[in-house]
Amino acid sequence: MWMKRNRRVLDREERPRRRNIVSCRPGLIVLAFGLVFILRAHASAHEGPPYPLFVDKNAGPYIVSVWADPDVGTGTFFIAPEPAQGGALGDDLEVRVCIRPVSGRLAEGCYEAERDGVRDRAQYKIGVPFDRQEVWHARVILRSSLGAGEAAVDVEATPPGLGRFDIALYLFPFVAVGFLWLRAAIKRRSLGGDGR
Repeated sequence: MWMKRNRRVLDREERPRRRNIVSCRPGLIVLAFGLVFILRAHASAHEGPPYPLFVDKNAGPYIVSVWADPDVGTGTFFIAPEPAQGGALGDDLEVRVCIRPVSGRLAEGCYEAERDGVRDRAQYKIGVPFDRQEVWHARVILRSSLGAGEAAVDVEATPPGLGRFDIALYLFPFVAVGFLWLRAAIKRRSLGGDGR
């Protein structure tokens, strides 16, 4: 009997704690979403991941796939060539990306791509300058002892983000909701005393 009475007393003492943990859940959810959003925004400092411009396109003796992250400022191209007839690519392969605005306001500029450190396949990477958001004509030129090949595509340069202000702008709703929740929790605690 004594044990049952003490258990009831302990249960009453633990109830407010349980209520406090339950009332913290909305704040924890907001905090979790905020952290995920910050990490996502930081990981994708540019507007997004590279996307395919074309995949498995014939370019002379090569089959080539090109992905791009064409941000204004420096746009990045990833080129993955393979020999069309099978076999292996030679070490003498040169990959260039040439770009010019479709409007014709600038002359074409060509940039040499460097081999990326990917183990399972040949991949080349190059950063090219885009000075304005507009449509650009891009040519990928491949040359080696196998021969020469070229593939072309038009790509639109994406606008630059706001930099550090992006995080503050995206984080503001989460901070505001968290602040309102904290304020309500403090007010509820001061009005309700210890929650009994």
